[in-house]
Amino acid sequence: MNHRVTEGEGNRVLGKVYLVGAGPGDPGLMTLKGKGLLECADVVIYDALVSPQILAMINPQAEKIDAGKRKGRHSKFQEETTQLLIEKAQSNAVVVRLKGGDPFVFGRGGEEMEDLLQAGVSVEVVPGVTSGIAAPAYAGIPLTHRAYSSSVTFVTGHESAGKYRPKVNWSAIAHGSETIVIYMGVHNLPYIVSELREAGLSDQTSVALIRWGTRPDQEELFGSLGTIVAQVEETQFEAPAIAVIGDVVELHHVLSAVVQPKIQN
Repeated sequence: MNHRVTEGEGNRVLGKVYLVGAGPGDPGLMTLKGKGLLECADVVIYDALVSPQILAMINPQAEKIDAGKRKGRHSKFQEETTQLLIEKAQSNAVVVRLKGGDPFVFGRGGEEMEDLLQAGVSVEVVPGVTSGIAAPAYAGIPLTHRAYSSSVTFVTGHESAGKYRPKVNWSAIAHGSETIVIYMGVHNLPYIVSELREAGLSDQTSVALIRWGTRPDQEELFGSLGTIVAQVEETQFEAPAIAVIGDVVELHHVLSAVVQPKIQN
């Protein structure tokens, strides 16, 4: 049953947009608050990486719109998606913008929220489990460990198109923490690895790539800074994947068989 929206004073929009994090894929990691919103939503605008199991939680009567973006394939440009959210909030009480992982961790949630607020639309953020934490956990890799790593850095490997030069300071990243987690880095992996090696990281530094983390078809590739690029080419390992760099990767061999969570279908 859809909720009707009426105009308030000054024709102010009364509908509300919820930026909801869908988590990395395992439906068991979807938050209760996010699930509740999907079940009562009037409209859900979702990303490409949201799993079918999460989409199955959506109110059957809700309007469902695929606004997913994948490299080289854009269902809708960002500006169109934001405008669509504004329009839907003018005639629907509960509009959910469903985003993979967490809306505020390399998910453009901050940009969408800015534009919505400027348009006078009420917005609420519902955090989700980010893949940079969940995927390593499901691979038996603790990002911090008292014997190996007391700090972790999260960084994007895919920067905005149109930049004249990269803004990520890979030299600083290389020496900023014991563990590095890279989102969306597979396509630029040769460049990233080259920068980290040039910054002084050893070729023996352990690397893990985790594709479709937390899903039944999760794939893992283990190597080092000196071998991982060739391994990706040889195995044709593809995005979407999280990269973990650092000594904690070695704990996979000890922990994965013991702590591997049961991935829900």
